Amino acid sequence: MLILILIIVLVVANTGSDDDPDRTPTRPPTATAERERPQDESGARGDVRITACEVDSTTKWPSATLLITNRSSKPSNYIVQVEFVDASDKRLDEAVATSNVVAPGQRSEVTAQGLSQATTKITCRVTDVTRYAS
Repeated sequence: MLILILIIVLVVANTGSDDDPDRTPTRPPTATAERERPQDESGARGDVRITACEVDSTTKWPSATLLITNRSSKPSNYIVQVEFVDASDKRLDEAVATSNVVAPGQRSEVTAQGLSQATTKITCRVTDVTRYAS
């Protein structure tokens, strides 16, 4: 795990880009507000869509399958943070997924894998997306 964090830090630190990182944080809304309000489609946040949200039947770990579509004009790297919440909006776990050198218009499917057991139905939410030129 430490190696993965170190690699991410090195990749972020060594990117040569004339673009500033496009960070599009989204505050976790209440469960009711999330259903009533459409997701923000501007910036990097609009490049990420959750296509599956489930709990593994064997490990009981939550996961979110993400589809990243690079809508920018340059090859980009992505860091996507996801949280897993229960029906009462209690945060159960969080996870990070990354995808590197996604060409303009290209799609990338990645999984954000939680490591805490979940015994109830969950909801997956993207809480932060960082996109920066490769």
